[in-house]
Amino acid sequence: MSDLKSTPPDASDTTAPERVARETAAPEMAGTDKGVRDARDGELLGDLISISPMRRLIALRWLFVAIALMLAAAVVVHQVPPWYAALAFAIVVMLAAVLPQRRATSLSAGRTLATGTAWPDTGMKIAVDALAQPCFIVDRRGITRYVNMVAGRQFASVKPGDPLSFGLRPPALLEALDRVTGGGPAERISWSEKVPTESWFEAYIAPVRLPAAHRASAKAGYKAGGARPDFVLVSVQDLTEQHRLERMRADFVANASHELRTPLASLTGFVETLQGAARDDPAARERFLAIMLEQASRMGRLIDDLLSLSRIELKVNVRPDARVELGDVVRDVVDALSPLARELDVELQTDLPDEPMMVAGERDELVQVMGNLAENALKYGSSGERVLISCARAAVGRNGSEWRLSVRDWGPGIPAEHLPRLTERFYRVDATASRQMKGTGLGLAIVKHILNRHRARLEVQSEPGHGATFTVCIRAVDEDAPVEPAL
Repeated sequence: MSDLKSTPPDASDTTAPERVARETAAPEMAGTDKGVRDARDGELLGDLISISPMRRLIALRWLFVAIALMLAAAVVVHQVPPWYAALAFAIVVMLAAVLPQRRATSLSAGRTLATGTAWPDTGMKIAVDALAQPCFIVDRRGITRYVNMVAGRQFASVKPGDPLSFGLRPPALLEALDRVTGGGPAERISWSEKVPTESWFEAYIAPVRLPAAHRASAKAGYKAGGARPDFVLVSVQDLTEQHRLERMRADFVANASHELRTPLASLTGFVETLQGAARDDPAARERFLAIMLEQASRMGRLIDDLLSLSRIELKVNVRPDARVELGDVVRDVVDALSPLARELDVELQTDLPDEPMMVAGERDELVQVMGNLAENALKYGSSGERVLISCARAAVGRNGSEWRLSVRDWGPGIPAEHLPRLTERFYRVDATASRQMKGTGLGLAIVKHILNRHRARLEVQSEPGHGATFTVCIRAVDEDAPVEPAL
């Protein structure tokens, strides 16, 4: 776009050579209309006639030479008295030196502003480019005059010289733009889009009026436009991620409330029963107390998992640097879960390499990861009667390697449509089976957050009827090697 100003500045703002140099350096735009070209011509003329008399005379020296030659020819050819020619030349020089002539500039700039075809100057463009959100400069007719770099990447369909409505079509945005270009105050509006994905946006539409010094020489144009702004700044902010987080927070609160409300309602009901009809029934009292203890334990497990998840999230950006041997972690988990395996009649097996399996991490958190994965395999894959914990080393890149620690069961497996959501909080493939197994729905969410902190990842492979394999991939380190700092 051209860097033309809508009106010429006053002589007191800057010197004529500076303005002439700036005008000469401004790039020409192929599609500039006649009003903008008139503004340029008028501004150049104004520069020449608003400077000091001596500089004005020097600038018009060739005109004076032409007039002198014409007067000399009149003296020779038409016998005009020389003193008459000299007097006429002196009068022309005096008038050129003292008379101000700004009318051409005013009329030209006035036409430019009246037609609304002014283009933003370089300073305005630099300021808009410095903003982090997509921004558009629009004139009073709704024509896009400038698009900053962020907007050019995010809204490639909006081009300078086209109406903003060609690229941004939300009715609320266009209606607000009409009100602001008509002289209304700044507005903030929001809208959502469903295609290609659900997205939310907010736009701030603000009028931009040039300072009085820039419009003093174009009063006629501004009178024609009334209180309408010279430009309108439209800045757009993508609120999709914010809305997604708000929805996740709301879902989490709703799910946590539901999970706590169920055992709490059960406890309340049994307490009321024991206070009433079952007060003197020892058999009913024992049965109800056992159920109440189970429900209270369920609430305790849920609260413990919530607190654990909260603690992990607080440390998610702090990478652990202690040396941990994964073989010791696996053996501790096997020892802890052996009673459960015997209760479920499942054989818990291990297949570990002889070499030390060193990683950088926090031992307690890695034990929690392997405990959650192995416990899930025992509970939900018990029909296969076998769970295998194995580990192997795999090359990563040119010189690196990672440990791939897998928990494999031969149970019913997991349908493919559930795999992407397994690590969501409170997500269950089978809610009834999960509650029967005393699950909270937070185990795999905790695993995901711990692995994120360790810069590790979780891979899941499953086929209905053939069991499931959960693999933790974590970078291997030498026992004495320094740990890379967290990014």
